[in-house]
Amino acid sequence: MKMEVEIISKQCIKPSSPTPPNLKTYKISLLDQVHSSIYIPVILFYPMNESTSHSLNVDDIISQRSQLLKQSLSENLTRFYPLAGKIKDELTIDCNDEGVFYLEGYSKCHLVDCIREPDIVSLNQFFPQEKNFQDPVEGDYVALIKVTSFACGGFAIGVLVCHMVADGTAFSAFLNGWAAIARKASELVYPNFDATSIFPQNNAFSKEAVMTTFAKAYKSGRCVVRRVVFDGSAVASLKAKATSSSVPNPTRVEVVSALLWKSIMTALKATSGVQKPSYLTHSVNFRRRADPQFADSSMGNLFWGAGALCMAEETDLACMVSKLREAIVKVNSDFVKSLQGEGGFSNLCEVMKATTEELSGIDSSFGMNFIAVTSWCNFGIYDIDFGWGKPTWISGIGSSGDTESVFPTAFILMDTRSGDGVEAWVTLNKEEMNVLAQDKELFAFASLDPSPLK
Repeated sequence: MKMEVEIISKQCIKPSSPTPPNLKTYKISLLDQVHSSIYIPVILFYPMNESTSHSLNVDDIISQRSQLLKQSLSENLTRFYPLAGKIKDELTIDCNDEGVFYLEGYSKCHLVDCIREPDIVSLNQFFPQEKNFQDPVEGDYVALIKVTSFACGGFAIGVLVCHMVADGTAFSAFLNGWAAIARKASELVYPNFDATSIFPQNNAFSKEAVMTTFAKAYKSGRCVVRRVVFDGSAVASLKAKATSSSVPNPTRVEVVSALLWKSIMTALKATSGVQKPSYLTHSVNFRRRADPQFADSSMGNLFWGAGALCMAEETDLACMVSKLREAIVKVNSDFVKSLQGEGGFSNLCEVMKATTEELSGIDSSFGMNFIAVTSWCNFGIYDIDFGWGKPTWISGIGSSGDTESVFPTAFILMDTRSGDGVEAWVTLNKEEMNVLAQDKELFAFASLDPSPLK
């Protein structure tokens, strides 16, 4: 059966209590200005809860679930109030309580049939709108949600949240907060919005400055997306292989990132005929690296891209892990402190200037390749339980085929359901992806597009 989703209803879910007048205008922070404003996508797939299915028919389950999800979302938006607003301009959210754009859909398919061999293009149907990589404009929703029920009683929640107000950790806090209210948890999630005052925005800063610094990295292109999955035992083997005197305790994120970095470099060389230097930018959540620390429920973009450079001859796995670790540890409490307060803007400009000079000083007549890496590992997304159990699978992206991407050479890392593996969503152009799919070293440790139900 072809998977299709019928739209049942469209509405806006407003906060259960109005936002106070003094909070009606939300100014984003300097760090929110630096990073992309595109929507963060995630889809959570939940099976039918067995204890519920014995006492109610599917229609009743869907009806009761719908009511509870909307009611608990409304309560959660009172705390996460900027998500119920609209984009005012590139620096401001109008917290007007218009609400989250909320769709309900229905599919005649069963959930297992949908995700047994997921078609990444078809996953777009579970998002509330066609996801694109354009920055939102004035009047756009900050958050959009689509809840799709399946004939079996399972359901999927597709969420888009504007990057202006949240990174992956903040996004997870919003979802966990919603779920905690729905399941009537004793401990609820209360967001913190201090980042906007600690990292004050600067009108002199422009997105063009970032685009100029990393012009080649942000160059749009046509691409495809494939899933590369490492189970727990493969991660353990990779850690053993990548251990060195400089990094005796590599993390699973570091070893998977390094191997994918190496494999992508190989694919890029095979398709271009030239081995270029490679600059990898790896997102680093600095909430717990700061002094004092930021809470995990702190809203905004509290991360930085750690940059690691690899020359053509430096592709030993342990060496690449070492380079990555060296870059990551620089995102420390002193670095975070330097971006705070009124002096944060000038220090930020110095950091960007130094990066530009470093890259322009590389002696390469062939140019350089740029790879963007985002890690959602350890965000607790597989713990998001609305009262009917934990997700069977989580999708972190919803586009493929000949699609346009701001980051045509990139990958996103997510936990596997077991918690000890890593699921990587890799974006490359079609020719490069065909080469990557034949990489024997990579697939000695990983599987390409495996069924999420295994």
